[in-house]
Amino acid sequence: MTVDYAMMTDLYQLTMAQGYREHGMGDMQACFHMWFRDYPFKGGYAVACGLDQLAELVETYRFTDEDIAYLRGITAPGGGQLFSDEFVDYLADFKLDVDIDAVPEGTIVFPNEPLVRVTGPIWQCQLIETPLLNCVNFETLIATKAARICQSAKTPVAEFGLRRAQGTGGVWASRAAVIGGCSSTSNVLAGRMFNLPVSGTHAHSWVMAFPDQLTAFRAYAESFPTNCVLLVDTYDVEQGIKDAITVGLEMRERGERLMGIRIDSGDLAWLGKMARRMLDDAGLNDCGVVLSNDLDEITIQSIRDEGADVMSWGVGTKLACAYDQPTLGGVYKLSATKAAGADAWVDHIKITESVQKLTTPGILDVRRYYGSDGKIAGDMVFDTNHGVESDETIVDPYDSLRRKHLAGKTYKMLLQPLARGGKVVLPADDRDALKARDRAQEGLVHLDETQKRLVNPHTYPVGLERGLYGRRRDMVARLRGIDDRSRL
Repeated sequence: MTVDYAMMTDLYQLTMAQGYREHGMGDMQACFHMWFRDYPFKGGYAVACGLDQLAELVETYRFTDEDIAYLRGITAPGGGQLFSDEFVDYLADFKLDVDIDAVPEGTIVFPNEPLVRVTGPIWQCQLIETPLLNCVNFETLIATKAARICQSAKTPVAEFGLRRAQGTGGVWASRAAVIGGCSSTSNVLAGRMFNLPVSGTHAHSWVMAFPDQLTAFRAYAESFPTNCVLLVDTYDVEQGIKDAITVGLEMRERGERLMGIRIDSGDLAWLGKMARRMLDDAGLNDCGVVLSNDLDEITIQSIRDEGADVMSWGVGTKLACAYDQPTLGGVYKLSATKAAGADAWVDHIKITESVQKLTTPGILDVRRYYGSDGKIAGDMVFDTNHGVESDETIVDPYDSLRRKHLAGKTYKMLLQPLARGGKVVLPADDRDALKARDRAQEGLVHLDETQKRLVNPHTYPVGLERGLYGRRRDMVARLRGIDDRSRL
């Protein structure tokens, strides 16, 4: 699926890019970080996703002849050509020259820690901000929703939300859903593009197109004897189950198997239990019950709590559309610059009137610490230019009294190279969706149960390295003209 990432941007990214170059800042190096501020879905974690698309962005980023012609024709509100000929001509032969580091897809991540770090010429870092946020925000949101749903389901979940998804974004939503834990997708294009397992059988229209339901079921079983799941709620569910049992017994006589029946409406918990009893009474113990219809993690948990024995679940709208929270809210902020020819980076910070929007200066990375039980114990955001203090203390950036000491624990670094000098260096395995799904499943195993529960999950400790916290506090005091740091 071809995307013109160079033009998939906000206009002000281009106006700033031209302005930087015109004011002698074209060679200034900059560092930006992408992160999100709050837990999605009121949960206790998120699943990083979108890095394969980010790699695609780097690989294909260019301005076509059509792009150049369009930019040259944009007029300013006050009249005249908005972009200079010199700038537009430069873009015609332009190639990205940025370094990108990111957490591997499928990594369990938390608010206020960088998922992506971009360094390079400031105007280039600015150009890729919008498409980077677009892919990482959306896909992280969907992968997280999928993980929550699959954690509730316990048995396989098939994603089939393409028909309800927001346009072609549904293709990437299907990939993200599989990374989050779904066993398959109904999306054939996503299956081909990303080598995902695909699944599906028939719709209500199949049943309606035949003279009667039993004839429709028999015809489907004849056409697909090794992939037969019959949709039983087109008319009356109980009669649908009876007709499916008839076909299932006929298949058994032929040495075949009715894999399952699907119910797509009504009281799914009650109907699911009724279906299981009827199938067992008929001797079709190996025929599973599949439930679908506006499911999410809360509904699935409720159905399971009522005792329904469900082979698998079909989840569409509320997964592919992130129905209850349509955006992650990730941001991309400048944290350091270095003038052309200079050796040292200069820290930058945005203060604002909102504490939650206070940024962190420096060239940042994340250490993830592990306890002796293998569970993750806390994440430390630190500045690679200053290192980590020997006592390895992290400080909650929003509560200076809350500290956590991690000295002596094992750790690993989260950010890994994705691109160097505008060239993708991400290994093929790290771009594979099924490998990313394995990574997510492993990460969830290492996450404490209190942080995975659906209601009132515990907050995972993410903080600043103590020295970084102090430098940020001092910068805020200086910029606000505060002498007494205790007032911060």
